[in-house]
Amino acid sequence: MRYLWAKYSLEDKQDLKKREAFKAKLEGYLEASKQEPAKLQVWFWDETGFSLRVIRRKSWGKKGKRKKVTGQRSRGRVNVMGGLRYHDKKRMCYFIEKGTGENFYEQVEKLNEYVKSEWVEQGNQENDFQAKGTRILIILDNASYHKKKDILQRIEKNLPNIQLYFLPAYSPDYNLIELVWHSAKEYIAHRLFQSVSELEALLNRLLNQGELIIKWQRKIKNRGNAVIAS
Repeated sequence: MRYLWAKYSLEDKQDLKKREAFKAKLEGYLEASKQEPAKLQVWFWDETGFSLRVIRRKSWGKKGKRKKVTGQRSRGRVNVMGGLRYHDKKRMCYFIEKGTGENFYEQVEKLNEYVKSEWVEQGNQENDFQAKGTRILIILDNASYHKKKDILQRIEKNLPNIQLYFLPAYSPDYNLIELVWHSAKEYIAHRLFQSVSELEALLNRLLNQGELIIKWQRKIKNRGNAVIAS
C-alpha cells in the first residue's frame, strides 16, 4: 500500500530502518482490520486547524509574471482533532479549543464510546466490551501531549481496548488522515466565511456527515516523494 507524503521532503531526517519496520507491522494490522473489523480497527489520528483567512491558491495574471495576491484576513480559527478508520474510511472529527493532553484524552474516550456502541448494536453485551470487544489501534504522531505520562496511564487504565501506535519521526506520510485534511482545505480554499460558527458548520458537514468526497487514489504533487494514497 502507499501513503500521502509530506508537503516538504523529510527524507534527510528520517530513519529508514525504523520506517521499514513500522510499515511492515502496520501493513499486518491493516490487513487484519480489513478481514475482521469487529476484532480490530485501525484509526489514523491527527490534529489540524482551519483559519477564517481566505486561502488563495490560484489567480489570473500575465504569462511569465507572478502576481502577489493577498487574501482577506479575518481573525478566527477552528481546530479539529479526530480519526479516520481504515477499513471503511469512517471519520470521527471533534472541534477543540486547542491541542492539549486533556483534550486528546477526552476525544479518544469519545472514540472508544463510539466503537463500543457499534459493538453493542451488533448484539453484544456492553459489559463484555473490555474483555471481548473490538481492539482499537490508533496511529498518531509524536506530539508531546500525546505522550504525557499521566494521559498514557489514564488510557491504559480506563480505556484498555485502545492501543496507541506512534509514527516514526518525520513520517506524516504514513498517516492517512493527512489526505482528509488536505482535501478539506482544498475544498474551502477561496471561500470567505463570516464567522467561526459558519466555518465550523461547513467542516462538520464535510468531515463528519460525508459531504467531503475524497479521491483515495489521487496523486498529490508535493515536494519530496509524492505517491498515491490508498
